[in-house]
Amino acid sequence: MDIVPFTAACAAPALHIARQLYDREREFVKELPPVMSTDLFPDLAGMAKNGLGVAAYNGDEMVGYWCVLDPFANAFCSTDAVGVFSPMGANGAIGPAREETYAKMYQAGAQKWAQAGASSHAVCLYAHDAPIQRLLFYNGFGMRCMDAIRPVDTPPPTACPGYRLQELTGNDRLAVQPFSHLLDEHMAASPTFLRRPAESAAAFAARVLPSSVRYFAAFVHQATAPQKQEQIAAFLGLEAGSGETFLTNLPHTQHICGAYCLPGHRGKGLYQSLLYYTLRKLRQEGYTHLGVDYESINPTALHFWPKHFGVYTHSLVRRIDEHSLE
Repeated sequence: MDIVPFTAACAAPALHIARQLYDREREFVKELPPVMSTDLFPDLAGMAKNGLGVAAYNGDEMVGYWCVLDPFANAFCSTDAVGVFSPMGANGAIGPAREETYAKMYQAGAQKWAQAGASSHAVCLYAHDAPIQRLLFYNGFGMRCMDAIRPVDTPPPTACPGYRLQELTGNDRLAVQPFSHLLDEHMAASPTFLRRPAESAAAFAARVLPSSVRYFAAFVHQATAPQKQEQIAAFLGLEAGSGETFLTNLPHTQHICGAYCLPGHRGKGLYQSLLYYTLRKLRQEGYTHLGVDYESINPTALHFWPKHFGVYTHSLVRRIDEHSLE
């Protein structure tokens, strides 16, 4: 087996492997939609330009490839590390020696990434590719994130007395801003330890109001009070194209970009009701799929999302000793 630099000429056979591996994951995750063209897959020829990818060949046959995006500062937006990331479809291997192929590709690729100053190495693998995940665990990787998807079907209404569900529109979307801080605090706490800079009210408004971000909210219903005075107990945000896999760019697909429920309102079926309410709205509008990505190190998310979505990726990350970069 020869490990060589990944060039633009490697893109076509690599995409053939990528297509095989996606179709294989569909055998496990029935919620995954068919992808009729590789045009949606990562631009591997473009990724070859940074010179950080590798390919594995047995003679003239490509048996594996591993490309990464350009190195970026503040990996996960919460560290001082420079990171590289290989998204879904940007890595893969076929044949009977897949584990050996990945091991050799990582050894060659990681040397390049360290020389480029990247101490955080992240890779998105298909959720049911257990042999490669095990191989990377042996190489010091741990799980960090998951991607999941489901059809936009019409689930039955779920009664949750005492709450009113509604989509927020226009400037009413700004009512979600305090919840973004609560979500930040939740993510910064143990065991997630994901501390990101807080977004000011002005920055939140500047980001949300001109955008297509949608928010659905559950209000604590008070029959004797005006709706304007009802308090939000939970919210769910949507933004097409905001996910981290190429499926987020499929037509008629939406993606969850934020979710939070006040602790005092958990355990009542409220968030399931809000999710199903959102699904029914999307179905009426002609959407076919809804995606979500979340940290596997966030126990609240790990408990909820797999109940309602099919998990199709596991993203793994390794943090190497920064002294190795000197």
